[in-house]
Amino acid sequence: MGNLKTVNHRGARIAYSESGSGEPAVMIHCSTASGRAWESLAEHLGGAFRSIMPDQWGCGKSDPWTGDGLFDLGAEAAPILQLIERTRTPVHLVGHSYGGGVALRVAGERPDLVRSLTLIEPSCFYLLRRGGDRERALLEEIANVAWTVSTAVGCGDYQSGMQAFFDYWNGDGAWMDMPEATRVSFARRLAKVVLDFRGLLEEQARLSDHAALTMPTLLVCGGRSPAPSRRIVEMLASTLSGARVHRIAGAGHMSPLTHAHAVNAAIGFHLEEVGMSRHRSNALSA
Repeated sequence: MGNLKTVNHRGARIAYSESGSGEPAVMIHCSTASGRAWESLAEHLGGAFRSIMPDQWGCGKSDPWTGDGLFDLGAEAAPILQLIERTRTPVHLVGHSYGGGVALRVAGERPDLVRSLTLIEPSCFYLLRRGGDRERALLEEIANVAWTVSTAVGCGDYQSGMQAFFDYWNGDGAWMDMPEATRVSFARRLAKVVLDFRGLLEEQARLSDHAALTMPTLLVCGGRSPAPSRRIVEMLASTLSGARVHRIAGAGHMSPLTHAHAVNAAIGFHLEEVGMSRHRSNALSA
């Protein structure tokens, strides 16, 4: 992994690592993970891009959420925006699951700082709230998972709460397939998952708000992923003018881990295309 660095935000330390050089690519991980989740992508991109991999609040080496005020996607996005501003140039922004929802919030707040977007099944559950019967049924499905997690934290049964969360995204039995020490480690992260769900479910942005984003966007979706994730990708694909969808047959929601080669190749191709397109535009305007 690249060198570990920190940015100070609201008196707290947000950690991130860097590797490579060239155009900056900021990668935002999913719930319960850390910036290390992007190590294989950073290795795939090599020296062609400067991979910047932050640990979100309470993840990896970052400090926990300060508890000063209500938590929302804006609170998660703020230190990442601060980190992006440090680069002094627009970045390629990559996000998976919860990280995809955060990436979309970042792009919405500062589209001028985002050269391209890659969203791997962004968990923008708030988009389902204003849909029809199908979308509301899918919202209820994921809201039940969020309720189970929140209830488990409230009564202290972190293991059962994380089991429900983990099996929903990875398939029934996935939790018990892991070593006990790994389960214990994951269970300790459950309180942050509650905050993540709150941010995703309470976000007030509408689907139409995202129509203003015109940067080149890659949407990645697994063929076996939960229905709410697949529907959100469809909704964003129909709204973002610069978007194209890359589907990975046989993959589930955790495709950056289970199908890393296919995901990394798709992202690498997308970033190279964006770079070539910009160079062509610069040549024509010269």
